[in-house]
Amino acid sequence: MSEIFLDIETTGLSFKDNHKIVEIACIETNELIPTKKVFHKIINPERNVPDEAFKIHGFSTSFLKDKPKFREIADELLNFINGKDLIIHNASFDIPFINHELKLIKKNLITKNKIIDSLELARSKFPGTSNSLDALCKRFNVDLSRRSKHNAVLDCDLLREVYINLLDAKEPKLSFSSSIEQKSNQSSDLKYSKKVIHLSEEELKNHNLFLKTELKKNYF
Repeated sequence: MSEIFLDIETTGLSFKDNHKIVEIACIETNELIPTKKVFHKIINPERNVPDEAFKIHGFSTSFLKDKPKFREIADELLNFINGKDLIIHNASFDIPFINHELKLIKKNLITKNKIIDSLELARSKFPGTSNSLDALCKRFNVDLSRRSKHNAVLDCDLLREVYINLLDAKEPKLSFSSSIEQKSNQSSDLKYSKKVIHLSEEELKNHNLFLKTELKKNYF
């Protein structure tokens, strides 16, 4: 069975604000083993690239000016992914961008039934933690040393390694019997503190900042 690992880079966070795709990559695998078939295009978004986006992927407005426009690569993209499942990390970001571009040039849209969202899979297995691609790479000891900037081809390759680990990972389960058994084996003279620790305003402020940072990593 063939699959496609897909990733994009954009000029911003929402196509509704006229942000566009600047890079798209697809790596084909067969039963998760690379077939060496790769679709990769750097795209002229026909608009300026904000500094914030440039810092993430490194594609400047001037660099992209002579690159093909999305409408010029759309048919090749659709042919490459035709009939294959798409494995995407945070598909709710990538697919609306791609479908918006396809809609503008009156092409068939990508349907949800062909999509596997690895972010949703990760959230089901590791609830309450950061499940960004970087965080999952660190969790599974996937080498991130090559990733100085966001790069669609590299991210597809990293995602493949992460996805294989996700399929093997077990969902967390609470085991009360094991914890009771462990306590029963401990020395009876162990003492536990019942002191209630109150956080200072500064500690609460740092905690809230940490949560906001992790939320941003998880979604973007």
